[in-house]
Amino acid sequence: MNQMTFSDMEYSGRKKVTQKEKFLRQMNQIIPWDEWVKKIQPHYPAGKRGRPPRGIEVMLRMYLLQIWFNLSDAGLEDAIYDSYAFQRFIGINFLEEQVPDATTLLKFRHLLEKHDLGKALFDDISAQLDKAGLMMHGGTIVDATIIHSTPSTKNKTGERDPEMHQTKKGNQWYHGMKVHIGVDAGTGFVHTIEGTAANVSDVSMTSKLVRKDDEVVYGDSGYLGAQKREEIKNDKHLKDIDYRMCLRPSQLKTTGKNFDGFCWDRWIEHRKSSVRCKVEHPFLIVKRQFGYCKTAYRGLAKNMNRFYMLFGCANLVMCVRGGRTEAFRSACIG
Repeated sequence: MNQMTFSDMEYSGRKKVTQKEKFLRQMNQIIPWDEWVKKIQPHYPAGKRGRPPRGIEVMLRMYLLQIWFNLSDAGLEDAIYDSYAFQRFIGINFLEEQVPDATTLLKFRHLLEKHDLGKALFDDISAQLDKAGLMMHGGTIVDATIIHSTPSTKNKTGERDPEMHQTKKGNQWYHGMKVHIGVDAGTGFVHTIEGTAANVSDVSMTSKLVRKDDEVVYGDSGYLGAQKREEIKNDKHLKDIDYRMCLRPSQLKTTGKNFDGFCWDRWIEHRKSSVRCKVEHPFLIVKRQFGYCKTAYRGLAKNMNRFYMLFGCANLVMCVRGGRTEAFRSACIG
């Protein structure tokens, strides 16, 4: 906003800056807006017929607010009117324009899904992290998480989502999808994402999460036996990788109560776990900070477009927390 409004003058006198405002300022600083707008521009309506479209950056900022705070289209529209922090982030001046309505946001989201722009922006973030020297190579950590979906049949077809399935974890059944990620073992940044139904086993997706220059792969006990799978044994690169998967508790050798020696098996498992734990940080950001624990749409494609944006933004959050904002921005400019 170029012109200061009465609201700006009123809020400038506050003594405290909220956590929401701090987060939005950090993300506003690290995101390369010009580059992201250029990637969307070829697919965006030119506005030669009908009502002129809203600016790409305004719609992109609105969409990011939606996924960061897990709001519906109509819910976000109302939240922008209510929240001064949201208004500042989008750059809305009510003296000159109004907030884009829920239908406009819906069409923008469908445009991103149609042209796989969520994956394009995620790949751009990964490329810039690599260019800035923030993404190490040589090792990957693999893991998966279950995302619940609604089992409701109150829809046009009267059926549950056909692309979602149920699976049993422990003694509990879950219905939904799985998100499989590959994380850089050195830095914890996500470099690969895959989405499947919940009944697909974790170990079956191992080969799709490994990079071409990886020499070691870490994972939990759900990935035991990955090196024995046909798609890995038949691949010249994958079969030579060192697979360091954590053992199940029942597989650890136990010692007697009076044993005074050093248990090397437990020490080795502790070292593997200390590396593998980095994969939990992106899940923590997506499911706790962004609040995305349940699928918002029907079908894997729509949800995966959102997950690409969520994990891409999770990488940016970790970049900010590590004090690497300037390094990332320099790589984007350069």
